[in-house]
Amino acid sequence: MEDIIRIVEPEEEGERLDRALVAVAGGLARAEIQRQIRAGRVLVDSIAVIQPSRRLRAGEQIVWHVAPQETLTPRELAIPILYEDDVLLVVNKPAGLVVHPGAGTTETTLVEALLVGRDLPASDDPVRPGIVHRLDKETSGVLVVAKTAEALASLQGQFAARTVEKLYLALVDGVIAEDEGRIDAPIGRDPAIPRRMSIQAGGRTAQTLFRVLRHEGNRSFLLVRPLTGRTHQVRVHFQYIGHPVVGDGIYDGSAASSLGLHSWRLTIRHPSSGDMMTFEAPPPPEFPAFDYEALRESDLAAT
Repeated sequence: MEDIIRIVEPEEEGERLDRALVAVAGGLARAEIQRQIRAGRVLVDSIAVIQPSRRLRAGEQIVWHVAPQETLTPRELAIPILYEDDVLLVVNKPAGLVVHPGAGTTETTLVEALLVGRDLPASDDPVRPGIVHRLDKETSGVLVVAKTAEALASLQGQFAARTVEKLYLALVDGVIAEDEGRIDAPIGRDPAIPRRMSIQAGGRTAQTLFRVLRHEGNRSFLLVRPLTGRTHQVRVHFQYIGHPVVGDGIYDGSAASSLGLHSWRLTIRHPSSGDMMTFEAPPPPEFPAFDYEALRESDLAAT
């Protein structure tokens, strides 16, 4: 698709930028339009705007450098399966694997690997079938995928209602003196570096609980429970308190061969049976040795 250039009409005064682009998007989903805005591909009066909710004024010129549509190609790639039935699929995502195609992604993605021999339900984004949550490329661990439209709706509702319990293992720089704690700081996209998130007074509410499991020299090994699901939440929150995740170059962590963040346990309600189900992904070998059996039996709700 070629660049789109248009002038805001008087009747569009006050309209959101993303909504105004829907009519000229050639069928692109609104979620994709929002991603392209956040990626800096839309200029208003020659200035890049990264807020999809930005209100327009009559007479402004919009220039949209439209990114080409990503496509899905089923590709063979061995993915560790933790659980699978007719409606649900749970995997142990390897570190270094992107969940779905995106701008600049050329390697095989998790979604493409899961499409080999399976059908996944369409979502509001054509390159995210069955995906209800995601893990960063560098993060390993439990990730749940829907195999039917009904399961997709159920799981999306559970994540939106925050009834899903997520527990991460994190290795962070520095010795945290407290045995446990709570980080409560709003997160928004960094206006200076759009690919980053940051703590902002006008950001979205975000809370993270943590417990120190042990100290590893000048590092702390943590059990982490994000109560909300903001982009890069755990990474941003620990950088904010001066203990960035080990190996996190984006948020000023120390240099390491891998990111010290692993999605260890996930508890959901099964979309069909209604049973509560907990899935666990073994930590990568580079994580500290620990008595995980004792951790399973501890009072996780108190984290």
